[in-house]
Amino acid sequence: MKKFLSLIVLSLGIQNFYSQNFIQAYQNRANQVSQTNITTNLQEFSNFGIKTTGSANNVNAFNWIKNKYLSYGYSTSQIVEDPFSYTSGSNTVNSKNLVITKIGTVYPNKFVIICGHFDSINGPGVNDNGSGTSIILEAARILKDIPTEYSIKFIHFSGEEQGLRGSTHYANTVAYQGTNRVLDIKLVFNLDQVGGKMGNINNTIYCDEDMGGNPNNTAASVAATQELVTLTSLYSPLLTDIDEAEDTDYIPFELKGEVITGYFEKLRSNYPHTANDTFANTDPVYIYNVGKASVGALQHFAVATTSILSTDENSANELEQATIYPNPAKEFLNIKLPKNTKNFSFELTDLLGHSFLSKKDQTKINISGITKGVYLGKIITDHHTVVRKVVIE
Repeated sequence: MKKFLSLIVLSLGIQNFYSQNFIQAYQNRANQVSQTNITTNLQEFSNFGIKTTGSANNVNAFNWIKNKYLSYGYSTSQIVEDPFSYTSGSNTVNSKNLVITKIGTVYPNKFVIICGHFDSINGPGVNDNGSGTSIILEAARILKDIPTEYSIKFIHFSGEEQGLRGSTHYANTVAYQGTNRVLDIKLVFNLDQVGGKMGNINNTIYCDEDMGGNPNNTAASVAATQELVTLTSLYSPLLTDIDEAEDTDYIPFELKGEVITGYFEKLRSNYPHTANDTFANTDPVYIYNVGKASVGALQHFAVATTSILSTDENSANELEQATIYPNPAKEFLNIKLPKNTKNFSFELTDLLGHSFLSKKDQTKINISGITKGVYLGKIITDHHTVVRKVVIE
């Protein structure tokens, strides 16, 4: 991504958002973000290869995302395919955005948009932007049946890498028609390149701040980003820093005067836009933590119910708290499990699913005979499975 050059920031009246106080129900749902789901989604996303806009792989990734929503229980009436086209040289490129709408209980016609792109160039794009894609999917899964005062649109844009084609189309022809504002948008919350680079200490996330473009929304966007900073610390272990808005899919909305914010990795990976933007080179634990922050923030922006609706909300799979250490490892792996976990097995596989060892009820495992590389460690009980990336040196 390229930087969006800042212009003059004017002092304007700031739009009132709700104050940011810790809400236990929001934390319970943030804790439902599953490391296993994140890892699985990243792997499946990677398997579609290079997702150049208009390509067969791009279409396959689109259909995969759509089928995820259907599997979560979203109805076909909530899912809209938004086609667009543009000219590249002498060719016409056709592609689609995917838009899923969850209707709010108090303000059904006012929308919080959470978005990110799924196209890639020169590689599978697991960081840029399978990371954002996987988090949006998890947020949609967790919040499907959670009442929110404002409506939420989960949008997966195509054509970002070719110049924000999909988001520009949506902003200019769906959200707006000419100068006529069709959608009443409360906020656009974008996730792009939040995958981290394996080997970095990925403990800080950039909160994107609007520092230019259309001056009419700058102050309100700055206020929203300051809220995002607070929300990140409330609902995730991540540290935060402020970064100016990137050249990514919230920009067409910013130019229309909408309020924007978003996440972007702080320690910039050098793999996006290359063949090495793969699962092995991303940090799924970092993505998991950004996912927790995103679910917490999205609930705040859309004003989710503060009631705990069921015991399940308060007991997100305890096995997700399991850890495998040290990581990277050389001779032994240690498995730390929740205290109530009994009768488990551990399997070490490569990224293609080939098994290298399998152990039963052992919390210290000898790996001295395993070739150096990146593996997946699976902890399996009668009812649950969690997956962790394991690096053997």
